[in-house]
Amino acid sequence: MSLVKESWNSRLGIIFAVAGSAVGLGNFLRFPGLAAQYGGGAFMIAYFVSLLFIGVPVSLAEWTVGRQGGGLGFHSSPGIFHALIQRRWAKYLGTIGLFVPLTVVMYYMYVEAWCMGYAFNACTGRLSATGPEGFAGFFKDFTGISANGGAIGFGTDKVGMFVLIVFVVNFFLIYRGVSRGIERMCRVGMPLLILLAVVILVRVFTLGTPNAAYPDRNVLAALGHMWNPGDVLGQLNNPQLWLAAAGQIFFSLTIGMGAVITYSSYLRKTDDVTLSSLTAVSANEFCEVALGGMTTVPAIFLFLGASGVVGQTFSLGFIALPEVFANMVAGPVFATAFFLLLLLAAVTSSISLLQPCIAFIEEAFRVPRRISISWLCGVCALGTSWVWYFSKDLKALDTMDFWVGNVGVFLQGTLIIVIFGWIVGIEKSWSAMHQGAALRVPSVFRFIMKYLTPTYLIAIFIMFLLQNVAGWNFSFVRPDFRPTGYITDLFGETASDVARLTASFMALTLLAGLFLVRIARRRWETDGHH
Repeated sequence: MSLVKESWNSRLGIIFAVAGSAVGLGNFLRFPGLAAQYGGGAFMIAYFVSLLFIGVPVSLAEWTVGRQGGGLGFHSSPGIFHALIQRRWAKYLGTIGLFVPLTVVMYYMYVEAWCMGYAFNACTGRLSATGPEGFAGFFKDFTGISANGGAIGFGTDKVGMFVLIVFVVNFFLIYRGVSRGIERMCRVGMPLLILLAVVILVRVFTLGTPNAAYPDRNVLAALGHMWNPGDVLGQLNNPQLWLAAAGQIFFSLTIGMGAVITYSSYLRKTDDVTLSSLTAVSANEFCEVALGGMTTVPAIFLFLGASGVVGQTFSLGFIALPEVFANMVAGPVFATAFFLLLLLAAVTSSISLLQPCIAFIEEAFRVPRRISISWLCGVCALGTSWVWYFSKDLKALDTMDFWVGNVGVFLQGTLIIVIFGWIVGIEKSWSAMHQGAALRVPSVFRFIMKYLTPTYLIAIFIMFLLQNVAGWNFSFVRPDFRPTGYITDLFGETASDVARLTASFMALTLLAGLFLVRIARRRWETDGHH
């Protein structure tokens, strides 16, 4: 069957698309919360070290590996690994690059629906404190975290209607393809997103001292709370700080999620991957550090004080900030703008997570886009409905996010850099990376990408497992190992049925992916793609 060959219309289009994939909820919610939690300046040191040794190298490797795979006729991780490594087992490793984006998008679209619902309720004046719990009450009612099935409803006070709308929007955009859907959306969405972020930033900077009863809550003090270095040396001795910084780099740049490798596979051999990669990374860092870091936490500090900064959870955006907007002049206007900003950031990210799966179905089974969309829509509907129904304490969402959005992403990112530096080989990969490049990467990165980045990734991943699986307190004097909730949710007397069911659902999804890759292998080998 003849299939439409996908491609980007312009270099700017691919940069906007990859930047849109990277710029998401983590830029405006997760990053500010982590920076405030870990001491501002100290966190930024660890953050930029991680950006230098993980973010930039893995991004460059993904762009290069993706373009190489695209030149060989493949656009998904299993196909690209199959073509580059040329071993029977390689394509199965690539299944991680399908499993991760597919599972993440299942719950990411659910959170995306929160953003749409909050934007609508803010615009119509229905976003208000509920009972004695305030905006926490509205959040509980809207997301149904009090009981499983509590989010099932299609009024404006429930997330249900917005889940359906988000679903339709995402699949409409992905149905239109790379250039007519993803690229056009990102070319409009990214500038609009930045415009909204700048408007909110200017508003925060002009708030002055909003409450005369608290003169210490002013703009300078708010920025100081966010960025002052504090006890830098003391903070940098904390392994959890480095874990948080490295995790944020993965979360923020969308590296290791299978999106960038697929996006870059639609490039031509002469397209500049070094300049494009670094431009996309820079755009993300601008949105994260200059815009996200300067608005969310400072705004909360101005109205609620230091105690109002609630850390790295989604409470930052969906509980604390609505209270801030409620006390701000023209609050509903800026609340609407903020949640539209989050919605745009989320949509540009979620469509990037759908494309790797579409690419695999089309190249593995030679089916047209309408068929691949139908298959993927059914699978995603099942997964998103799972998260939607099992809403109590967001247990299903949290379980998926930990095992896939953290563990899976680390594994995929490590695989990419190992393929670049060791399997394909650093000399061959370095040459391929600079093919058509107007900007040459400093030669020191040859050593970084082959040795330092894999070592750093493995060390961080071991620390991650020691903390989040083994529950080590990182003390050599009085070591203590207490398995975290992610482990006790699955094993032991206090295990959660929802967590176990969700883990089983993810395991079945992974096995199904491996089975489909096996079928695809036979087709690829029959077609002569050895």
